[in-house]
Amino acid sequence: MNLVTIVIVNWNGKRFLAECLDALRNQSFQDFSVTLVDNGSSDGSADFVKISYPEVEVIQLAANTGFSSANNLVLNELETEYVALLNNDAVPHCLWLGSLVRALQENREAGFAASKMCFSDNPEIIDRAGDSYTKAGAGSLRGRGMPVNTYNSREWVFGACAGAALYRSSMFREVGFFDEDFFLINEDTDLSFRAQLSGFKCIYEPNAIVYHKTSSSIIHDSSVSIYYGHRNLEWVYIKNMPDRLLLKSILLHVIYDMAAFFYFLTIGQGKVFIRAKVDSIMGFKKMLEKRHEIQKRRVVSDSYVWKLLDNELILPRLTRRMKK
Repeated sequence: MNLVTIVIVNWNGKRFLAECLDALRNQSFQDFSVTLVDNGSSDGSADFVKISYPEVEVIQLAANTGFSSANNLVLNELETEYVALLNNDAVPHCLWLGSLVRALQENREAGFAASKMCFSDNPEIIDRAGDSYTKAGAGSLRGRGMPVNTYNSREWVFGACAGAALYRSSMFREVGFFDEDFFLINEDTDLSFRAQLSGFKCIYEPNAIVYHKTSSSIIHDSSVSIYYGHRNLEWVYIKNMPDRLLLKSILLHVIYDMAAFFYFLTIGQGKVFIRAKVDSIMGFKKMLEKRHEIQKRRVVSDSYVWKLLDNELILPRLTRRMKK
């Protein structure tokens, strides 16, 4: 049996797959198998992989079930010690997987490991160096826009982008899988938060480099990204933030939401933003039930969680978005 299972969820991404899968063939660490879950593609992705990459196991679904559900199909059946998740539009450096495996083997307290993701069209710039979460209750892309020669130290971070990360299979068995109610976006932020609450740390590995075609499947500030991003943002917050920290952060959270609303209003997406927030409230009862179970299993202190969180810098965040 291999040490690692690599899972790639694909939806109409045939144009990306050759570069991604060729990069996996060229990994210096080869103790892995690859499973591609095809989410009801209509572009011939599944047949292309079956013919051109016969070593890849293909699970072909009839419809798009979402990122969370597609990953969970494989995660529920894991037998390997580790599982790596990789976006179909991500091209890993040849040292990527070996670096992540080594990071977890050398840090037993780590449940998962984050990659250094760089923009594929500008590889000298970081897309993200692990994930952050702010005291306003919002996810943040750690290191975005910084030169590639920064963030060069292995260090503890809040979480990992599921577009290029390695997890201990045992962590999923204890913490649970991706929340399928999210469908897509922020499901990895939710998982990172739940893992941290259960005592599983995340290690950032700077030598695990991936070149990422950002927003290739979900367009930046599209209706889809705004809706799922801002509906699920509220669900991550209500499910995971400990009671005392909810009270401590709620004013910052409201200010963040107001700033986001005015930004989306200026770009003509105010209605989508409001619909996302209304639907998030409609799902609060279900999320509160999940919150009860999550908080019951929490083993870390409020002070530990608070120290994990970054200060929210709303104006710089808005400035970055306005430049895109």
